[in-house]
Amino acid sequence: MTQTLEPQQVHSQTRPPATAQQRVEGWLADFNAALAARDVDAVVAMFAIDSYWRDLVAFTWNLTTVEGREQIADMLGERLDDTDPAGFTTSEPATDDDGVASAFIRFETATGRGEGHLRLRRDADTGVDQGWTLLTTLQELKGHEEPAGHTRVRGAVHGSDPDPRSWAERREAEEAELGRTVDPYVLVIGGGQGGIALGARLRQLGVPAIVVDKHERPGDQWRNRYKTLCLHDPVWYDHLPYLPFPANWPVFAPKDKIGDWLEFYTKVMEVPYWSKTECTSATYDEDAGRWTVELIRDGEAMTLHPTQVVLATGMSGKANVPQFPGHDLFAGDQHHSSRHPGPDGFIGKKVVVIGANNSAHDICKALVENGIDTTMVQRSSTHIVRSDSLMEIGLGALYSEQAVESGMSTKKADLTFASLPYRIMHQFQIPLYDQIRERDKDFYDRLERAGFLLDFGDDDSGLFMKYLRRGSGYYIDVGACDLVADGTIKLAHGGVDHLTEDSVVLADGTELAADVIVYATGYGSMNGWAADLMGRDVADRVGKVWGLGSETTKDPGPWGGEQRNMWKPTQQPGLWFHGGNLHQSRHYSLYLALQLKARFEGIDTPVYRLQEVHHLS
Repeated sequence: MTQTLEPQQVHSQTRPPATAQQRVEGWLADFNAALAARDVDAVVAMFAIDSYWRDLVAFTWNLTTVEGREQIADMLGERLDDTDPAGFTTSEPATDDDGVASAFIRFETATGRGEGHLRLRRDADTGVDQGWTLLTTLQELKGHEEPAGHTRVRGAVHGSDPDPRSWAERREAEEAELGRTVDPYVLVIGGGQGGIALGARLRQLGVPAIVVDKHERPGDQWRNRYKTLCLHDPVWYDHLPYLPFPANWPVFAPKDKIGDWLEFYTKVMEVPYWSKTECTSATYDEDAGRWTVELIRDGEAMTLHPTQVVLATGMSGKANVPQFPGHDLFAGDQHHSSRHPGPDGFIGKKVVVIGANNSAHDICKALVENGIDTTMVQRSSTHIVRSDSLMEIGLGALYSEQAVESGMSTKKADLTFASLPYRIMHQFQIPLYDQIRERDKDFYDRLERAGFLLDFGDDDSGLFMKYLRRGSGYYIDVGACDLVADGTIKLAHGGVDHLTEDSVVLADGTELAADVIVYATGYGSMNGWAADLMGRDVADRVGKVWGLGSETTKDPGPWGGEQRNMWKPTQQPGLWFHGGNLHQSRHYSLYLALQLKARFEGIDTPVYRLQEVHHLS
């Protein structure tokens, strides 16, 4: 029988108000005691009715958010005994924000060590502190810590060693064996920033893994894009694990610098990376619990038998290339934005760009700046946010030079961002975008006068929520919008009815003369790659990848609370999805790597709330 612990008592009116640190310490002391007593009822009573516990692997061996007391009780009822959590304490002094006490925390479980974040709110009736948001994340596995700091490898041989080979010779031997006489435990398909970051994590954890990619060199995924492409996210948001960008790195990195950095990073972090390698098929043997993957590596047919396969092909799937009536009649060049080479070959031609989001704006801007007649076809409204406003209002508190100077590390910023449950994240975003709309009112007025269709998301929550919900429908403005507003980039509206030999005809009969058509029409779900490689049955078993189930545009319900199928177990054993922007590749690669490491070491990993499937694509 468990003993229900009384919640902490309200402080006497004669005593000075408790500091944020005292409030957090008192709550954590009761929390530790209730957990140790396995008193689920007492733990649950410490949380507000509208509370959120987001767990990244530490308790659930999953990425899961439980909402409210009933769900918290269910999770603890299944996972408390096995997890055996203890030692919750603050890792630095707590802070107070308008009565909400917040603190970074650390703790231990039976299998690992974790960090997280806690927010407390006082109950309006009783004055008792209650848990509002709790983030728990697994940071390392006990007995399988990364060799770093005091435990880093020596490198040099001081004294005698039965293995006389140099570091380089040992690496060469390992590279010769892996994939030939030794199967990788993990095969990572896709060698962009996501695959490389995960490969580096697995390397440091001692998990045999190979990252494969069809391009000739690491970084070619960026080098081969149109020449004016730059990151729209600032450098502080984009660091990779282990090796942050240097202090003189551009705020918005040009694509060729990113390509070179990824190649350098792959080499320095010793990521086993096979370039010029294409996977042709993958089948899973349920009885053996492993995959058979057929590859062509630089012309050589090979077969691998990994236990785990990670599709690290980005957050997007295959390019959406529409087949409009008359597609075969058009005499000019047609290509998707992912294959756009830049403006150089189109001087003197008329270009029509179908779409009005990030790639469309970037491409149109480069075209008109080279004197090319360019029309953007906007088929639906687009969310626009100016880069300077996004950096200052949207990101400045966590990812900026000012944030760094105030003591905000990348890890603390990541944990802070992760601590906001997706269910209520829009509530924090709406006021920011209200500020942006007021600040940039003249800018938005000029766009609307030019006929551009604007939106701020279904609930006015702006860029981040659109990205998390659907991964599309926005543009971070770095100059193209002024060219739309003044008519330099011509603007047309509506769906495409058909193509002729030399034009694009819209649904309202408008005919746009065209020598070149660029389809900036986005991408499908990531499970499109799974369908091609593993078959439609596997893709359907996994279901839709990305999105929250918010029931907003292009994000159908039901509510899931986390990104569908990303960085966590799927309904297909041994199949994982990894990707997103550089921030997500950095942050979530840790949790995916730890899940894979645990399985590699034979640690029991009972998954709480395995992803449900509601949408096949």
